[in-house]
Amino acid sequence: MAYLFLVISIVGELIGTSMLKASEGFTRLYPTLFTFVAFFISFFFLSLVLKTLPLNMTYAIWSGVGAVATTLISVLIWKEKINTGSIVGISLIVIGVVVLNLFGAGHGEAKGTTETVSSIVQK
Repeated sequence: MAYLFLVISIVGELIGTSMLKASEGFTRLYPTLFTFVAFFISFFFLSLVLKTLPLNMTYAIWSGVGAVATTLISVLIWKEKINTGSIVGISLIVIGVVVLNLFGAGHGEAKGTTETVSSIVQK
């Protein structure tokens, strides 16, 4: 279920970012309202994901997929140009997300770490 919530959160971020562009600096009412609603949905579902998945992995996926998809949206919908530097940078983000998911923290986590953090947060 956490990954479904992560997908919903990413879609909310993509809609919010596109509406942010369409709002023209918050000068257009409906795109501005859609921006706030979409980002609220995005952060709400992201908070639900963080109940289950580690923060570092979740944020890497959320921001990595968001960056790649936002770039595609900017090229396809907003007709913005992309250059070699952008492609290299986005490729490095994707590689980073893959490495974090394969080898990053949250894999082979030490026993007791979650309980310690939970007790600190609850105090």
